[in-house]
Amino acid sequence: MLNSPVPELSLPATSSLQFNSKDYLGKFLVLYFYPKDSTPGCTTQGMQFRDMHAAFLEANAIIFGISRDTLKSHENFKAKYSFPFELISDSDEIACQAFNVIKMKNMYGKQVRGIERSTFLINPQGIIVREWRGVKVDGHAAEVLASIQSSHS
Repeated sequence: MLNSPVPELSLPATSSLQFNSKDYLGKFLVLYFYPKDSTPGCTTQGMQFRDMHAAFLEANAIIFGISRDTLKSHENFKAKYSFPFELISDSDEIACQAFNVIKMKNMYGKQVRGIERSTFLINPQGIIVREWRGVKVDGHAAEVLASIQSSHS
């Protein structure tokens, strides 16, 4: 994935948007994949991106969260925590497959397929320049922002 062009994706997002990966050329694009709306880790992660959103905009970066939840679930999650960015619904796992983030995970002793918390940074030329897999939530948004800011210098 690294140093390759962002996969062409067209998926539904909150606020009645249709997300097209090619629409964001000229800006940094942050795609963060997370397991499930309204769960503790995913909520914390979203809030950290929310709290730093102005700094991301200042760095010419657009943020999108992606999970397999429905648009209705996304709209509720976004409204409840006042996320200033959109959430993409990937119920058919199109983006999940393209970015290879579906992994077998243990939940309550059972093997289940789920999203491995992962973030991808796409540069203004549409190239994937950083990827974080198996993300630990705390401090992650700041790390992504620092990566964007250092590429400006």
